[in-house]
Amino acid sequence: MLRIRKLQLLCMILILIPASSFSLFRAQAEPAKQDNVVPFLQELFADRTRLLMDQDKKHIKDHYLLTDKRSNYAYLHEMNRAEYIQEWAKHRNLKIVNAESSIRIARAEVLGDTAKVSLVQSLKLSYEYLDNYPGQHDFGIGTRHGITLKKKDNRWYVEREWYSDPLEENSKKIQKSDLFFTPHKDAATPERVIHKYNRARAVDYANKYAGTTWGAGNGQRYNQKYLDYNSRGGDCTNFSSQVIGDKEEGGGLPMKSGWHYLYGNGGSQAWVQTDAFKNFLIRSGYGRIIGQGSFSDIVQSVNERQQHLDKPQLLPGDLIAYVLNGDVDHFSVVVGFDQSGYPLVNSHTADRFKVPFDLGWDKNTKYLLIHIHD
Repeated sequence: MLRIRKLQLLCMILILIPASSFSLFRAQAEPAKQDNVVPFLQELFADRTRLLMDQDKKHIKDHYLLTDKRSNYAYLHEMNRAEYIQEWAKHRNLKIVNAESSIRIARAEVLGDTAKVSLVQSLKLSYEYLDNYPGQHDFGIGTRHGITLKKKDNRWYVEREWYSDPLEENSKKIQKSDLFFTPHKDAATPERVIHKYNRARAVDYANKYAGTTWGAGNGQRYNQKYLDYNSRGGDCTNFSSQVIGDKEEGGGLPMKSGWHYLYGNGGSQAWVQTDAFKNFLIRSGYGRIIGQGSFSDIVQSVNERQQHLDKPQLLPGDLIAYVLNGDVDHFSVVVGFDQSGYPLVNSHTADRFKVPFDLGWDKNTKYLLIHIHD
């Protein structure tokens, strides 16, 4: 799968940047501070955040060596992601009204005219609807970065950069739709009634352990009881399994039938692998597919179920699977709905907090709505 192959290319970076290391701001190499690396990085990410608002290349072009192939590639990547998010907003009848970010540096080492940096960016984005539904919705994205800087003429430039970017999509391939969600009839948090599946607690878990993104709890760290699978191809399924299955803080579904986690050793295939997890949910009876298809199909399915409350609804604590070329590529957890009824999700790899569920995906993506039985 394309996204998994991309993630595997990031393994060396992610191994060097464990999630726990992001709980502190620390530039380990003192020379990095003396050589103005940290101020440059703060300025770079502030300017890239401004770029997301207006796509004006003047914000960032002076931070790159545009005649260098690798540096120019990194520059074009930032321009493309800014174009993508603005195009996505346009197609969803939204306007991005605010962008803020912070960085936390795990490692920064300088050797001559080269600096190598590992850091995390916590990004907060806000949008409003153009016509209806007054109010602003805030969501967060967390990304881990490996950056090489080059000094030229006594100033730093980005020479190359790697990160798992949830906005790395072609703006021309966004799924267009004339359909829009209708306000969800139960936009509040799920009622705290204890069934086999503790839905409210599952949502609390998803919000607490969403990771490096703005909005997450636990000091923006993963739950240290579980291994971090980012360096092994992705942590999204491991996180979804935790949300529904953690007996102390999560949904509390009992481990069974090959779906289990051995603390200190790791999860079974059904616990950590996308297709195996999907198959387990359906075969075990824990979950049921209540909608599938393109973005437009999902809008129609969610809206129709709002009109027929006798049918299972998509609720906070349910899951969404993302299918590419017939294989499940990603899982996210539904944690609520925005003003218009747009489903919002949390996930790992990259870390997301209350993000509109299709942001970062394109017209080739198919979705499975999986309702977890209470």
